[in-house]
Amino acid sequence: MPTGKLSPGAKDDRQFVTALARGLEVLSSFRSRDKALGNLEIAQRCKLPKSTVSRLTYTLTRLGYLAQDEDSGKYRLGTATLSLGSTVLARMDVRQVARPLMQELADASKAMVSLGTRDRLSLIYVENCRSASALTLSLDVGSRIPIATTAMGRAYLAVVGERERAAVYDDLAALDGLAWPALKRGIDKALDDYRSLGVACSFGDWQPDVNAIAVGFDPGGGMPLMAINCGGPAFQLSPAFLLDEVRPKLMAMVQQLERLIMR
Repeated sequence: MPTGKLSPGAKDDRQFVTALARGLEVLSSFRSRDKALGNLEIAQRCKLPKSTVSRLTYTLTRLGYLAQDEDSGKYRLGTATLSLGSTVLARMDVRQVARPLMQELADASKAMVSLGTRDRLSLIYVENCRSASALTLSLDVGSRIPIATTAMGRAYLAVVGERERAAVYDDLAALDGLAWPALKRGIDKALDDYRSLGVACSFGDWQPDVNAIAVGFDPGGGMPLMAINCGGPAFQLSPAFLLDEVRPKLMAMVQQLERLIMR
């Protein structure tokens, strides 16, 4: 989740524009389920003074990145933001290639299969497929999930370079020093699982009633590293089912996807 807390060393970086970073934090504070947010809600999410947020939302509204509701005074994302997001998604050709493979796996596993990439300390969904015959999570394209406790986030950390992984660790530790040791143990176990099983797991670690496994991969073509997960309600998707039945299908699907996008 966006926090408004800058990465360690950012304040000492002369090339780093803090005002711009704070404006982007305000935009990132909006989640897919939010209809509108007030300045106080944004300030709490970004951990910024309300007076600072008021100036930022005014500026972003003038530029079209936010739109203000006249009755409530709250803000929603504006069309300029939509234009940026649409441009990014249009460049992700991997989504079109992956979608039918993901839907096939979702139907076979009676689960939800999602494709995502990193945005700071979150993974953001860029594609999502659901089984029509099963209960699934209420997440869609644009949803954010934490990098440290989810299968998708852990799979991403398993395939990313050492330097980027270390930077993520530093940011997680700076965000919550008390929680970091437990998060690190969970990530370390997931990385061990990835080496031995070929997938990262999250069995109740993100939410107690959610189980998932995931695989990370490099789509190439200058695209960022990505991960694909398969998960859903724990009562429906047991660890044994995910590992024994879904894992080989997920790994084969990612291998097929890599072959297709390398053509």
